[in-house]
Amino acid sequence: MNWYLAVLKKYAVFNGRARRKEYWMFCLFNLIIGFILGFVEGLAHEGFGILGAVYGLLAFLPGLGVAIRRLHDTGRSGWWLLLGLVPLLGMIVLLIFMLIDSDPAENEYGPNPKLQIA
Repeated sequence: MNWYLAVLKKYAVFNGRARRKEYWMFCLFNLIIGFILGFVEGLAHEGFGILGAVYGLLAFLPGLGVAIRRLHDTGRSGWWLLLGLVPLLGMIVLLIFMLIDSDPAENEYGPNPKLQIA
């Protein structure tokens, strides 16, 4: 939960680096929250998905920020996210970028977050 809250504290921070763990824990909590909101809306027979839409809007900027910082951690610009607009192939390449290990040393986006004390 701390990883999720750390991303929310950096609500619209698009510079620096983010570890794999920070990115994937944020994704995991978003998935869990999405399932819970969908379940609650299903129980309430709410067909519009208002809760999910509001949560999606609130989580968009932190999600964008952590994705850009994750790309920075691998030595890539945040503009690589636009590769996701390419059907299927773009998403596969982005998935690989998000899964690979970070640059071990300092890069143009900052020091390695694994070496920093939290």
